[in-house]
Amino acid sequence: MPDYEDYIREIKPIFESHHLTNMGPVYKKLQHSLIEYLDVPQLAMFVNGHLALELVLQAMGLRDTGAEVITTPFTFVSTVHAIVRNGLKPVFCDIKPDDYTMDPEKIEALITEKTAAIVPVHVYGSICDVDAIGAVAQKHGLKLVYDAAHAFGVKYRGKGIGSFGDASMFSFHATKVFNTIEGGAIAFHDESLREPLHELKNFGLHGEDVTAYGGNAKMDEFRAAMGICNLRNIEQCIAARGQAFARYHERLSGVPGLTLIKEQQDVTPNYAYYPVLIDPETFGEDRDSVFDRLKAQDIYARKYFYPAINEMACYQGQFRGETPIAARISRNILTLPMYAELTPETVDTICDVILRK
Repeated sequence: MPDYEDYIREIKPIFESHHLTNMGPVYKKLQHSLIEYLDVPQLAMFVNGHLALELVLQAMGLRDTGAEVITTPFTFVSTVHAIVRNGLKPVFCDIKPDDYTMDPEKIEALITEKTAAIVPVHVYGSICDVDAIGAVAQKHGLKLVYDAAHAFGVKYRGKGIGSFGDASMFSFHATKVFNTIEGGAIAFHDESLREPLHELKNFGLHGEDVTAYGGNAKMDEFRAAMGICNLRNIEQCIAARGQAFARYHERLSGVPGLTLIKEQQDVTPNYAYYPVLIDPETFGEDRDSVFDRLKAQDIYARKYFYPAINEMACYQGQFRGETPIAARISRNILTLPMYAELTPETVDTICDVILRK
């Protein structure tokens, strides 16, 4: 949360103008600030990240084509819902065992004449192999849309992560590194996407006519004001999260049975999450037991992501793709509390419970 008085100052002009929504001046102020901060060519903002992803696939002309979209089962269910709700068929690609992102070496075997797009996911702030995945998409003429919900502010070789692929979706949900309470955005290159993205989030309105099956996905002025306030402090927020990340690493490194996330080469991180992979045989306790012990001490870790999407009731056995690595990771991963106000003392308390001290 930003400073209370800072937010009050930011929303005062909204009360004076009575311009509450429909892409007003506060929306536009945040939009331009984010284009600069994220180092992306163009940006459209939405009421949440899910609708942003769903509508960009529609804006690309993929809706109701029945085409296949290669994605990952190791993500939040929203990613795959956005594909299915467009009348498209997800095809599940397995992940890499080290950073939990889509394995580019397994994509081409899944491509058929029905494949129209690839939707990889940057996970926990760790980014996909954008070079390798980009090469596959270009070779086969496929749309490439990244789910960058976890990757706000991340850079690869000095370049904003949202500038890779045809488009990238960012989530501004309250649980993310940067939030507008609820919100999301699409970063994109192709100028031809600007108008359909604008119209689709506003019921498909085109002047007085309606030219597409749109919805209501506009970000209002109050959420945009929250974003402006939080953006002022984002560097301090990420730095504070980095200190908590380092403390976790210091306490948990070298513990048999615990595999920690590694910082990636050439990547400027955002320290979005702190996942720990638990090997029950070596650690002597499984993930669920550790989760329960933490919960008993009012420490709320997350089984994130569990279950894998293709093991959920609404997707199980319905779509192509064998993903044993994703299945194993989802059953053994635990993300520990991570936020800017997390003190070294609290990190120590969490680690003491995990290590049964």
